[in-house]
Amino acid sequence: MYGVSPQAYDRAITVFSPDGRLFQVEYAKEAVKRGATAIGIVAKDSVALIAHKSTYSKLIVPESLKKVFDIDSHIAFTASGLIADARKLVDTGRLEAQKHRLSYSEPAPVESIARDICDLMQVYTQYGGIRPFGVSLLIAGYDDRPRLYEAEPSGAMTGFKADSIGSAKKEVDEILEKGYKDSMTLDDSIALALGALKKTSEEKLQSENVEVSYIEGGRKKFATMGEKEIAKYVK
Repeated sequence: MYGVSPQAYDRAITVFSPDGRLFQVEYAKEAVKRGATAIGIVAKDSVALIAHKSTYSKLIVPESLKKVFDIDSHIAFTASGLIADARKLVDTGRLEAQKHRLSYSEPAPVESIARDICDLMQVYTQYGGIRPFGVSLLIAGYDDRPRLYEAEPSGAMTGFKADSIGSAKKEVDEILEKGYKDSMTLDDSIALALGALKKTSEEKLQSENVEVSYIEGGRKKFATMGEKEIAKYVK
């Protein structure tokens, strides 16, 4: 009887290793760790997404590096890892949000869109001839209250009060755990997130290489901060 070579576990997405691991999923998680850091944080009556844009060359136009994507007026994604993969998930999220609006004449629940995205990501860990998405998402939105979810390459979905993805996740999560309070205002939450990025970023944090989007209970629509507003927090 022929055994399975160690390389088979490494190459095939459908084969578990003897200790129950899917190596291709783990490699996808490593791709996420190479991405620029992004943070999601829920405040008393708001939720914000703060994403660092890695401008590794002076020739790059910072505005061309989109890191926060509108899915509907009340839902947005940010991603870390292979942003090309993220665009596919963004398109799916937008399509599902519009389907819900057309079918039920109401905005889609944030959790419903998050589950749709995670279901798709899970499918890509299950069949031969495809590979997992090399990206993690932070899914933020506001329906009856502010919500934040993380979608991992495995398709796992977890709700958070504050969370980060990307290269400095461990360090940023420690700062968020120490500084987070349920009573925080929107300003407090953005200041905490940008402070965490500033402490953990290898390059100097500037308003040009940070993207900040937020939604408040009264607005029910995501807004994007301008560079002048971000500069106040960075300073």
